[in-house]
Order: sequence, then structure tokens, then C-alpha cells
Amino acid sequence: MSYANLYEAPGPRGIRRNRALAAVVAAGLLAVAYVVYVRFDAREQWAADKWTPLLRGDVWATFILPGLAGTLAAAVAGVVLAGLFGLVFATARLSEHRWIRVPAAVVVEFFRSVPLLLLIFFAFFGSYALLGVNVSAFAAVVFGLTLYNGSVIAEIVRAGVLSLPRGQREAAYAMGMRKGQAMRLVLLPQALRAMMPAVVSQFVVLLKDSALGLIVGYDELVDRGLNGIAANFSNVIPAAILIAAIFILINLALDRLAHRLGVARQP
Repeated sequence: MSYANLYEAPGPRGIRRNRALAAVVAAGLLAVAYVVYVRFDAREQWAADKWTPLLRGDVWATFILPGLAGTLAAAVAGVVLAGLFGLVFATARLSEHRWIRVPAAVVVEFFRSVPLLLLIFFAFFGSYALLGVNVSAFAAVVFGLTLYNGSVIAEIVRAGVLSLPRGQREAAYAMGMRKGQAMRLVLLPQALRAMMPAVVSQFVVLLKDSALGLIVGYDELVDRGLNGIAANFSNVIPAAILIAAIFILINLALDRLAHRLGVARQP
């Protein structure tokens, strides 16, 4: 898709101004990076003995890879369940029946308003008090990720459907489709395509939020990295930088995958 027609190309003066601003911003970022480097160097955070353990195979096999597996397991389960939750409750909120629309709106607004940390905490510690059942840390994390992010996705999808021209729905009815068929075959596919960037952004948030599982002892990347590597080698900053880099790479891969899917679905 070309965005050339969405704005006017800057003239010579505008180009010079943009380059000057870019140079100022770049200089500012370099200055900040230099200050961070100097401060860390003064505290010996760049010392080889703090970074060498991160290159060892046994450290990766004991701490990083198991933690990464736990993070990805919770994220994948959360993405699938939150996506299903969002589609179901978005459809319910768009229903013409008040007895379906109102309860769905209450559920979505409730779980969208409650902090994710409280949902995980309540699922893990409150399940036994209410039901007499012990819930695993993995189930508690997935429970919180599903309800919170699913509620946000439900609102994203609902907004996408409502943004479509009214003629789309009317054309589907004119072709003899029922309401459910029009929603499933005409409206939802177009809404999901339009809302794909927002949905992917929410999935990125979901992936990062899986780190909150450390409050209930879930074995994920942040917990393994900070409590495992740092406790054994006294290198909190290097371990945190490595964990952040891993999350960045995963999120970039997810964004790239979503872009490919979006391009493939374009007519």
C-alpha cells in the first residue's frame, strides 16, 4: 500500500528542517546512550565476568531456554484463548438482543478495568478459597491473560465492525444472508483486516504481560533470568539486558508475521 497521496511531500526548506530535527534527536539519543554507558562502566557492569556467563551453554540450558519455553507457552495459550474470547464477546456486544448485548458489555468492561496482576493473583490464591481447587501457576497466568486481553480485543473487533460502511451489512442481507452469516462471512473478515495492527499490538502486550506470572511463581523468562542468572552470577543488569533483547526479537518476529499475513490477505 502506498501512502504517497496521504500527505504533501516537503519542499527543500521542509527537508532541511526535518534533517536538522533528526540530527538533533539522534545527538540527544547518543548523549543519553553515552551517559548510560559511562555510568554502567563506572559500576563495572561491562566487565567480562558479568557477561561471560550469558554465553555459556549450561546457563542457557538451565535458565534462559526453560524460561523462554514457559513464556512462549503462556503467551501462545493466551493469544489463542484471548482471540476466541474477543471474537465471541465482540459478536455478543454487537447483537441486536439486549439480553445478550448487556451482559456481554458488563463482562468486557469489568475484565478490561481490573488490573491484570489482580486477575492472576485472584486466580491463583482465590480459587481455593472459592472452589476448594488448587490452580497451577500456568493456569492462573493464562486465565488473567485471556480475560484481560480478550476484553480489549473484543472492543477492538467491535470498533472495527462498527467502522465499516452500513452498506456492507445491507448488501449481505440483500444477498439472502442471515445475521450470523453476514457477521461471519462479510463483516468480521473486513474488520479483522482493518484492525490487524491494533490486534497485533495487543498480542505484543500479552506476551510482555506474561512476565507478571513471577508473582505466583510461574517459571518464565524474567523470573528465570533475574532470579536465576543474577542470583548465581551477580549480574542483574547484563541479565536484564539479555532478557529485554529476547523480548524485542520475539515481538519483532510477531510484528513481521502479522505484516506478512496482512499482505497475503490483501486482494
